[in-house]
Amino acid sequence: MSSDPTVVIDTVAEFLVHALELEEASGDHYDELADSMEIHNNIQVAELFRKLAGFSRQHAKEVQQRTEGMSLPKLTPWDFKWKCPSSPESFCMEEASYLMTITQAMEIALFNEIRGRDFYIQVAENTANEEVIKIAKEMAEEEGWHVEMLREWQTNLREERPLEDLDPPNMPE
Repeated sequence: MSSDPTVVIDTVAEFLVHALELEEASGDHYDELADSMEIHNNIQVAELFRKLAGFSRQHAKEVQQRTEGMSLPKLTPWDFKWKCPSSPESFCMEEASYLMTITQAMEIALFNEIRGRDFYIQVAENTANEEVIKIAKEMAEEEGWHVEMLREWQTNLREERPLEDLDPPNMPE
């Protein structure tokens, strides 16, 4: 991981390795959250995270198709050029609660999609490679659609009551 906020990705192959990792990690993290929500019977939030995992998997599939016939660099986890400690669309599991509401889940998802979009924009703005610029802008636009979709979904949400913890931890009084 680089601490330089204007790291440049100059080759299509290196960019696609980053994009593939971003999308695969995003899908994995959304699936982890969905699994956790299902275990705790928070079905509405689990369904949202499953849908978002599906979007990420579709993006990963599209990126994978772009890599066909290409020799890709092998990057170790610390070689990725993220501004954040992990992939831009990943987040700390500590931010998730099995009692989270759909509104809270949307906030997490929106934060992640904005970070993903901003990563692609940063790549496009800091490379001289025209093909990397083109692909990064396309991917930023797709992530932008996700951001707008989530914002639209947020406007249609009804006010929710917090979920009741039916099995609270045993706490000595």
